[in-house]
Amino acid sequence: MPDDVMASPAVVGAGALGSIKVERLTCWIGAQLSGVSLADAARDDGLFAEIKALLLQHRVLFLRDQQISPAEHVAFASRFGALEDHPVLGSDPENPGLVRIYKDLSSPPEHYENAWHCDATWRDAPPMGAVLRCIECPEVGGDTIWTNMVKAYEDLSEPIKAQIAPLRARHSIEATFGAVMPIEQRHALKARYPDAEHPVVRTHPETGEKVLFVNGFATHFTNFHTPANVRYGADFAPGGGDLLRYLISRAAIPEYQVRWRWTPNSVAIWDNRATQHYAVQDYWPAVRKMERAGIIGDRPV
Repeated sequence: MPDDVMASPAVVGAGALGSIKVERLTCWIGAQLSGVSLADAARDDGLFAEIKALLLQHRVLFLRDQQISPAEHVAFASRFGALEDHPVLGSDPENPGLVRIYKDLSSPPEHYENAWHCDATWRDAPPMGAVLRCIECPEVGGDTIWTNMVKAYEDLSEPIKAQIAPLRARHSIEATFGAVMPIEQRHALKARYPDAEHPVVRTHPETGEKVLFVNGFATHFTNFHTPANVRYGADFAPGGGDLLRYLISRAAIPEYQVRWRWTPNSVAIWDNRATQHYAVQDYWPAVRKMERAGIIGDRPV
């Protein structure tokens, strides 16, 4: 459903176990739900169907005061599809598919999250989406921002749209998570997860919308170096590199964004096919503990 016809804050649906109140948070992305428990939605087909429809409309949904267990978290996320593990972070052994993202004073400094990214595009089939729950968070700081990559594509100029329509990009775990590893470990990680290649513009499999699909995992275009784009060999790197950096920068436009301030037991559900996100690392030396269930997706086309 187009964003420009989204309803004002209202009760938009009633499942078997209650009503859902929807409050839009920005003009182009994000809505907060109230009057619903995700534990109930994990068991109720009608309630879950309403939440899924709202997700496709608003791209990312937020809920507060979700007193759910890890098992209920996994059960709700599994309604969208099978859950994935993470090759670097691992998952809860008692609740497979639930990834613990715990940051405290003993955590090593790293910069994986505080960059615009779409989860795991280094996979041939990146996640469909995720359900992220806050366990513990700073009193101030540690927000997460999401951005609407459908709108980011729609607002491109027509010449740019025509130029990028045939392009494909390489996405790498080696160049991101693997970059801090010893060379043998880095090579083993790449052997396990070879670079993936995806279209620069993908079609959302459920809404049919066009999505700008490059992010911090994208290293270069794989088919830019053609006679149409390159007259001299020196054109290859600056021409494709400048264009890729420009496209990646579209995620940072404030008009496409929503920013969420976490509280314990608050939850975000996002469509990874149509958004990017940025976890703001401004909270040290506070503790931030999150648990995420990522849903296996399909191969972008």
